[in-house]
Amino acid sequence: MADDSEDKTEEPTEKRLADAIEQGNTPMSREVAFLCSLAAYLLIEIYVLPSTTPGLVAAMVHFLDDPSGWRLRTAGDVELLVNAVAAIVARFLGPAVLLLIGFGVGGSVLQNAPRIVPHRIAPDFQRISPVAGFVRLFGPRGWTEFAKSALKLVVVAGVVGVLIASQRLALMDAMFVDVSSLPGRLMALTIGATTAISLAVLVISGADFAWTRIHWRRDQRMSRHEVKEEVRQAEGDRMLKARLRSLRLDRSRRNMLKNVPKATMVIVNPTHYAVAMRYARAEGGAPMVLAKGVDLLALKIREVAIEHDIPIIEDKPLARSLYNAVSVDAVIPPEFYRAVAEIVHLIQSKRSAWPLSRRRLN
Repeated sequence: MADDSEDKTEEPTEKRLADAIEQGNTPMSREVAFLCSLAAYLLIEIYVLPSTTPGLVAAMVHFLDDPSGWRLRTAGDVELLVNAVAAIVARFLGPAVLLLIGFGVGGSVLQNAPRIVPHRIAPDFQRISPVAGFVRLFGPRGWTEFAKSALKLVVVAGVVGVLIASQRLALMDAMFVDVSSLPGRLMALTIGATTAISLAVLVISGADFAWTRIHWRRDQRMSRHEVKEEVRQAEGDRMLKARLRSLRLDRSRRNMLKNVPKATMVIVNPTHYAVAMRYARAEGGAPMVLAKGVDLLALKIREVAIEHDIPIIEDKPLARSLYNAVSVDAVIPPEFYRAVAEIVHLIQSKRSAWPLSRRRLN
C-alpha cells in the first residue's frame, strides 16, 4: 500500500472532492482575503472618513478648548466622560470596523460556501508539534508561501515607489500651501496609493486563486487502489439500493393485491393491463383505483378478482389510460367519469347473474 500512497497519479473523483469539502478541506486563497481588506480600506478612505472625521475633530476641539468643562470629582463624573468618549470613538470607528469585518467574511464566503466542521476546531496536539511546524515552515509549501509574500511585498513597494516619485513635486509644494489643505492632500495621496496597490493585488490574487485551486485538486489525487476501492464501494451501494427498491416494490405489490378483494370492478386490456377500482354509491365520491399492474401483476389481479367474483371488463383504451393517468389509492379524474359510469351501469344491470356465471363483459 506504500506504493499506492506515494503514486497518486489518478484525477480525483467527484466523491473524493465532495468528501474533502465536507471535511473542511477547501481551497482558500489568502491573497483574495487581502484584496477584500484593501477594498474595505479604500471604501473607508473614500466614504467613511470624510463623513466621520468632522465629528471626531469637533469633539476633540471641544475637549481641548474647554477641558475644565468636565468635572471629575466623583465616579459618576468619570463614567459620564468615559461614555461620551466611547460614543465619539464608536461613531468614528464603527462603520470602518463593520466594513472590514464584512469584507473579510465575504472574502472567505465567496471562495467556499460556509460549513460547520467540528473536528477542524477540536484540540489536536499534533498541530503544535515543533517538527510538524518546522516542516510547514521550511517544506515546499512554506517556501511557496514565502515566495508569494516576497513577490507581493516587491510589487506593493514598487507601486508605492512609483506613485511617490510621480507626486514628488506635489509633496514639495505642500510645504508652501495653507496648513488646512494638508489633510485633503494627504487623503488624496492615500486614496491614490490604496487604489494602485489594490489593482496590483487584484492581479496577484487572481493568479493565486487559480493556483490555490489547481494545487488543492492536485492534493486530492488518488492512487489506482483508491479508485478501485471507491468503485467497489459504489457498486455495493448500488446493489444494496437496488435490493431495497425491489423489496419496496414487492411490499407495495402485496399491499395492492390485498386491496383487490375490496374492488367492485377490474378493467383489463386484456392480459397486459389490469386496473382494480371500487365504486359504491352509498360511500359517495368518485371511483377509486385500488390496484393496477402490467403483465404478471395484471394476471395476478385478474386471478384475485376471479376468486372473489369481481366483474372483469375488457376495455383496452380505458385500461391503458387509467393505468398511465391514475395512481393507486387515488380517485379517477373527471375525464374518465363517462366511460366508468357506463361500466358501472353495465355491472349493475347484470348484478344478479354475475356471481353464477363469472363471465367477462364485452
